[in-house]
Amino acid sequence: MTSESNQSAVVGTATGKVRGVIEGAVTVFRGIPYARAVRFGVPEAVAPWEDVRDAVESGPAAPQLASRLDQVMGSFAVPQAEDCLSLNVWAPPGDDHPVLVFLHGGGFSSGTGRLGWYDGAELAALGDVVVVTVNYRLGALGFLRLPGVSDGNLGLLDQIAALTWIRDNIAAFGGDPARVTVSGQSAGAISIVAMLSGDRADGLFQRAILQSAPLGMLPDAPDQAEETGAKFLRELGIEAEQLGDVPVEAMLAAQRAVAMGAEGRVVPPFQLVADGAVVAADPVGAVSARTDGMPMLMGTTRDEAAAFFSHDWDAVAAITEQLFAAPTRRLSEARNPAGAPAWLFRFDWHPQDSPLRACHCLELPFLLGNEHAWQDAPMLRGERPQQLVDEMRRAWLNFVIDGDPGWERGGIRYFTDSESR
Repeated sequence: MTSESNQSAVVGTATGKVRGVIEGAVTVFRGIPYARAVRFGVPEAVAPWEDVRDAVESGPAAPQLASRLDQVMGSFAVPQAEDCLSLNVWAPPGDDHPVLVFLHGGGFSSGTGRLGWYDGAELAALGDVVVVTVNYRLGALGFLRLPGVSDGNLGLLDQIAALTWIRDNIAAFGGDPARVTVSGQSAGAISIVAMLSGDRADGLFQRAILQSAPLGMLPDAPDQAEETGAKFLRELGIEAEQLGDVPVEAMLAAQRAVAMGAEGRVVPPFQLVADGAVVAADPVGAVSARTDGMPMLMGTTRDEAAAFFSHDWDAVAAITEQLFAAPTRRLSEARNPAGAPAWLFRFDWHPQDSPLRACHCLELPFLLGNEHAWQDAPMLRGERPQQLVDEMRRAWLNFVIDGDPGWERGGIRYFTDSESR
């Protein structure tokens, strides 16, 4: 990394030079293209550029509808585009830093790595680590399976392309490609498990953090995914060969109609497909059987399902246990005896009298972003105890840097307020 001025720095990548902005203790590079998205095609290589490319503005989000978690995290409006495959890098000074890559959640249908919620500046400066956030394709554009059109799992292939880019380029930003930790929340977390269930991502990261992974949610079988694809075509009223000409807005409307037709189904209609090549039919079973010794930190919030069913606390408890907590414990218990160290956590803190309690996503403000980014999140009700921010970040950084978050392997760490610890 070379300093071009007191405010900017230039880095050379495999496809050309990029100019980032020095912001406080880190240099930020936004909107770096790691691949090119072609409708219903696998991620393609980016064309090289000759001049220095400004990396000062985040790239567009994948096309998407409003999130079903707006009432929990808050709403957002950002530019969207089909060619959305970019990433953001926060780099402290120096070389050979550990790298933390964050994959956002959103049920494979919403979210983007460009949001202030996932800003990596504070964490990068605190831990002297390189932080990367990633955009990947969502919804039908990212996960449609339809014969002759797409085999599905394109959004997951995007993530693998991003990790490949990081392996090949992160050293130029001061990161160590041999010390990469991938962290994901919700759909981002289950994506990590899916990647580990196959071999396409082998060698691209050395540690994994699973936050609120809905591991009880199996990938769709190929025939099930193809039936969803057929429903999508019927909503559009076209034949498969016409999909290339459909406006994005019409595709999102058809996607919404398919989702509404599956109301009451916990699993999103467009999601991972157990193709046997990229994703195993039983990802948790496949990862449990791995003998690579990869350290994993994993856990849930206490009341995950309150984000979706806060009116029914019996349902909240049952779904949280079945979809999130129990399979996470099983994965941890399976890996430790096989010499693959695993640590568990549970996030119990919540604002007093909050109707959402310790719901899905509540741990995120204690790791990424900053106070300003999270100030309007309904789930926080204006609270974000700094002591808990410090505790969570230190544990995560300990894991990223040393491979150990700081408590007994196989044990569980409860994150809550100081009075009830």
